[in-house]
Amino acid sequence: MSKFLKRIRFLFNIRKSIPFLVSFFKSKEVNLGKKVISVGLLLVYIIVPFDLIPDYLILFGIVDDLAVFTLIFQQIVKMAPEELKNRYDLLK
Repeated sequence: MSKFLKRIRFLFNIRKSIPFLVSFFKSKEVNLGKKVISVGLLLVYIIVPFDLIPDYLILFGIVDDLAVFTLIFQQIVKMAPEELKNRYDLLK
């Protein structure tokens, strides 16, 4: 249950994600391979039309999209250097 609550809290800290992503992609500490993987994950999410719950079920359809976005963003955070994670306070 605590893992679920951490993901919910992480999702509500989304306002920190845009500056973090900009810093992640501009950072010289993050190697090119990690940046390519991150872009690839985001592109696959955008291009692949598969949804667990169809979007015409308005609230539930959005929830699965948010869940996938959260999982992708968590993977990007895991690939980021510790200094970058601490600067944006994403893991607390």
